[in-house]
Amino acid sequence: MKKLKIGILQQHNIADSSVNMQRLSHGIAHLASRGAELIVLQELHNSLYFCQVEDVNNFDLAEPIPGPSTDFYGKLAKEHGVVIVSSLFEKRAPGLYHNTAVVIEKDGTIAGKYRKMHIPDDPAYYEKFYFTPGDLGFHPINTSIGRLGVLVCWDQWYPEAARLMALQGAEILIYPTAIGYESSDTSEEQERQREAWTTVMRGHAVANGLPVIAVNRVGHEDDPSGMTRGIEFWGSSFAAGPQGEMLYRASKSDEEVHIIEVDIHHSEQVRRWWPFLRDRRIECYQDITKRYIDE
Repeated sequence: MKKLKIGILQQHNIADSSVNMQRLSHGIAHLASRGAELIVLQELHNSLYFCQVEDVNNFDLAEPIPGPSTDFYGKLAKEHGVVIVSSLFEKRAPGLYHNTAVVIEKDGTIAGKYRKMHIPDDPAYYEKFYFTPGDLGFHPINTSIGRLGVLVCWDQWYPEAARLMALQGAEILIYPTAIGYESSDTSEEQERQREAWTTVMRGHAVANGLPVIAVNRVGHEDDPSGMTRGIEFWGSSFAAGPQGEMLYRASKSDEEVHIIEVDIHHSEQVRRWWPFLRDRRIECYQDITKRYIDE
């Protein structure tokens, strides 16, 4: 058995990024003191979710990689001997920005990065204004604690992304996330959305025989434009095993600092029982690369 202790930080953010980062620092230290080996942070964890509006001034939040944030989290990783999955607003060049997950190794170095591939453009989630789609492809990142298939938020709805990570030897799928309710939706519709979000990722776990970790932010964030009533982020960060079994699910409304123990080697046994990769009809899937198949 290969037990991996994974720490999650489900946090409510405020406008002051320095406060957000210091609170994350305390959370990382706390999780490390309890034995966490891998710590996963939520999407764009340094700041408020600024994509509720299209405002060119928000590009000032972006930074290079390596840069101040990778230095900050690198020092924490080295100090506490943990691997950290961070999520940053990357400034690659003037006018060229990405939503980028960076994995920090235990020694404080950058193990690898992933640029978010699927970029939404929905009411209150105007990410296409800010982020260029990723160009690094879907490739797991090697670390001292395993081979991590790191994706970001909107990627979690796409089975192709999870499959490509699995086909390259990912041992676990990880999704830093920022998703919540539109305030005018009924409570029934809100719950359908939250359950769909959970269910689709549990499906990726089953289809690929891999554990899944999703870490979401929580709490209300105002719409700076005043055009909507803002977003209520639904938290519910969770871990699922390779058969989709729910190992842990956080609160819908409260911050949480929690450790989940995941048996990474259990995936091997599950894949022996359910050899989905063996039975794939790869010679018949050519049409999957088409946008739509017209009759």
